[in-house]
Amino acid sequence: MRGIFKAVAAVSLLAQSTTAIDLTLGDPASVKSAASTIAYGLVKYYTGNNTGDTPGNLPDPYFWWEAGAMFGTLIDYWFLTGDTSYNEITTQAMLHQAAPTADFMPQNQTRTLGNDDQGFWAMAAMSAAENNYPNPPADQPQWLAIVQAVFNQYASRWDEETCGGGLRWQIFTFNNGFNYKNSISNGCFFNIAARLARFTGNQTYADWADKIYNWEVAAGLILPNGDIYDGVGIKNTNDCSSTDQIQWSYNHGIFLHGSAVMYNLKKNTSDTAAVSLWQGRVDTILKSTTELFFNNTIMIEQFCEEPGFCDNDQRSFKGYLTRWLSGTAQMAPYTFDTISPLLKSDAVAAAKACTGDPATGFKGIPGTACGFKWTTGGFDGMVGVGEQMNALDAVMYTLADRVSTPVTAETGGTSAGNPSAGVSSTMPYKQLAEIKLGDRVAAGFLTSAMVFSVIGGCAFVMI
Repeated sequence: MRGIFKAVAAVSLLAQSTTAIDLTLGDPASVKSAASTIAYGLVKYYTGNNTGDTPGNLPDPYFWWEAGAMFGTLIDYWFLTGDTSYNEITTQAMLHQAAPTADFMPQNQTRTLGNDDQGFWAMAAMSAAENNYPNPPADQPQWLAIVQAVFNQYASRWDEETCGGGLRWQIFTFNNGFNYKNSISNGCFFNIAARLARFTGNQTYADWADKIYNWEVAAGLILPNGDIYDGVGIKNTNDCSSTDQIQWSYNHGIFLHGSAVMYNLKKNTSDTAAVSLWQGRVDTILKSTTELFFNNTIMIEQFCEEPGFCDNDQRSFKGYLTRWLSGTAQMAPYTFDTISPLLKSDAVAAAKACTGDPATGFKGIPGTACGFKWTTGGFDGMVGVGEQMNALDAVMYTLADRVSTPVTAETGGTSAGNPSAGVSSTMPYKQLAEIKLGDRVAAGFLTSAMVFSVIGGCAFVMI
């Protein structure tokens, strides 16, 4: 997720008004100051560290998955800026929501827990492993092991009895959306599989990344031109012809970044066919992404932003696309010349959208409330966790050239792994080839390759 802004020329943003954020791209002190102000505005929404509240939870109307996305953002914020202000609440939240089963399936979320919800927390833990974020105490769940637990559970839920494979949106049959296989759930699986393959060197993860991407194509969700549809509904047991053709920025971003990670994994091998395959996938998705989700050089959530009906979830999607574009340019450096100008423009536009008006900012501090639209040249009055994360991502990833690239188990990663994590004693699985990765990553990779038969279902309800 970093390393993309090489020798960025200084670009000054003059405050549109006395309440806008001052930002000079290329000046680390200026960027860190702006990011610090926006991060402060983000964390003011968090109540999980208050007495009597639950660590890791955001208050209504925000769903659990967005809290996972927020703490993933704060992990990257620490890595990019060196600011440890929010590490304590971040570690507390991550461990509380991972425990007691060390797999991001807390009992207080069971009734609404989807595969994508679990995935956003797992991707936060993956960022912690890749960034060498401070490891938890030895008696607590470890970042890499938690991600491996989620991966194993995803593999156990892979459903080939409908639509020829894929993850369902919901984990449990009683939840609305169980009869829907969506790109973001499968994108979470794909993204962590690719990143685990790179971090551990284990071919099994890479094989799953191939399998997931190929299923998306076969299901008609990833098109030859790089467009990515939202999902496919299941009718009459195995009729998977009902496709939701809405395109969201986070679906493009999650598959783009995962593809770039796979390209990075393969580019130094003799497998030229795999290099060409993944480079082609990066290129087509990137082209579609820039055409759909940018108005000239400014990012938009094309389906709902201009009409004005984005919900709380959708108003956070641009931040994830920003993160994954940054990661793509780092993992596939040849994309830098395409991606870098877009992200620089977004940083300037996002900073202009931040205000300190007492009615919207925190105690009137400039920049502590950021708007949603970046195309207006100012503050649009829409505030919330998503809007704040979007702006923080836009600004802080311009520091990406000043930090190291994501580590692996062979290049300094310290997070302890457990390849059989998340596999219960009653869960069917088969032993896969043993791959030794040293003391930090246990040998003898276990995962479930058994297809679970999932039954029942409810009507699909879009998040």
